[in-house]
Amino acid sequence: MKPTLTPEERRTQRRELRRLAMQRSKFALPSSITLISILCGFSSVVMSINAAGDNPERYFLWAAALLVAAGVFDGLDGRVARATGTSTEFGVQLDSLADVVSFGMAPAILAYRYGFFTLGIGDHQLRAVGWAACFFFIACGALRLARFNVQVGSVDSRFFVGMPIPAGAACVASVILCWPGQPQLTQHAYFFAGELFIVGLLMVSTVRFPSFKKKPGSPRAAMGLMVAFVGVLCLMIIFRQRFFIGFFALYILMSLGMNIAWKLGWRGIEPPHAPEETDPGLLHD
Repeated sequence: MKPTLTPEERRTQRRELRRLAMQRSKFALPSSITLISILCGFSSVVMSINAAGDNPERYFLWAAALLVAAGVFDGLDGRVARATGTSTEFGVQLDSLADVVSFGMAPAILAYRYGFFTLGIGDHQLRAVGWAACFFFIACGALRLARFNVQVGSVDSRFFVGMPIPAGAACVASVILCWPGQPQLTQHAYFFAGELFIVGLLMVSTVRFPSFKKKPGSPRAAMGLMVAFVGVLCLMIIFRQRFFIGFFALYILMSLGMNIAWKLGWRGIEPPHAPEETDPGLLHD
């Protein structure tokens, strides 16, 4: 016969059940945010397809903005997992799959539909170049993610080896946010194809890009980071869509300049540590 619980025992049991439910929901939170990132990437693909109708600029703007939103959620899921202590191997794998969809396939489809589809109707060479450039972009993004997954714990977590794929997708989105109208000249389309090839090469390169993942080591550094964040928000409000193309161009140029300066002996920012000295704590790209 099942023993009868006292009121105090029943309250204790309910509290334990609530605690277990809260614990399970806490582990589900980062993955839920990752799924929102996938939703944004998928919705960007839908907007790219819808651009075949009237007012394509509107749909291209939505598609590019959704890629930016996917990047926000991609950065948020890793931070939530670290803040709540719920980083898991499942979350890491889901994050990588989400990145292939949201920052590989979605921007490649958007780039092809925006830059090459319409002009390519009358110029088959341009269409072939656009197809190759978009495939090169997504292939380099996939290779970049695979390399990141196998290098976790063996490289300095302050820096990415190669441009992270969300930044690569943002480079595509920033062009479309700045100029939502499709290219009218084949020269412009070829320049856009050149950007895709360059971004792809940067993703698979060994150039170190700052990750901005580690917490500031001092109150002064934390204050500086907060001031920089406020400054970036102000610039975004002032320049709106044009902000993104300037921001990511500066990010690339500063990263390239930093790597060249290291080669020349500059140590204003400490270069990446050797593999045996690295911190293996940060798992999300």
